[in-house]
Amino acid sequence: MVPYSPEWRSMFTAESTRVAGGLGKHVIAVHHIGSTAIPGIFAKPVIDILVEVGEIAKVDQQKEAMEELGYEVMGEFGIIGRRYFRKDNDAGVRTHQIHVFETGTDQIRRHLAFRDFLIAHPKFANEYSDLKRRLANQFPDDPDAYMDGKDAFVKDIDGRAAKLRN
Repeated sequence: MVPYSPEWRSMFTAESTRVAGGLGKHVIAVHHIGSTAIPGIFAKPVIDILVEVGEIAKVDQQKEAMEELGYEVMGEFGIIGRRYFRKDNDAGVRTHQIHVFETGTDQIRRHLAFRDFLIAHPKFANEYSDLKRRLANQFPDDPDAYMDGKDAFVKDIDGRAAKLRN
């Protein structure tokens, strides 16, 4: 976990242009999600990018283009209807993750609502930041325990954000 960096926004902007080029005409929208998209909170310095496409199956045809951009192609990787790509730097440290969904899916709405809720509610954003830091210190070598520790908080925010959408 590191303090928020304004550079994350420009890193997203630069990479989103490259990714949109790699995925081509299938892209409808590209969004910055995850903790690096929430000003002021601590985060793992990994840029999460959510890409909306018209037809998810068409993304599979862009495998080589994404590999040329340095991404590992992971398929659905545990979430039905998603295409997941990840990229590491030369030292083997993750720098970017891409989550591609077909436009209109609940996953897109959920990710954007979570981000937007935390941006609009700094109190909850700070609580999330503190929780993530505690969990990272408690479970430095156990990403599953770290994720499990965030689960109740994330579900609570998802619920609050969904109420605002309706």
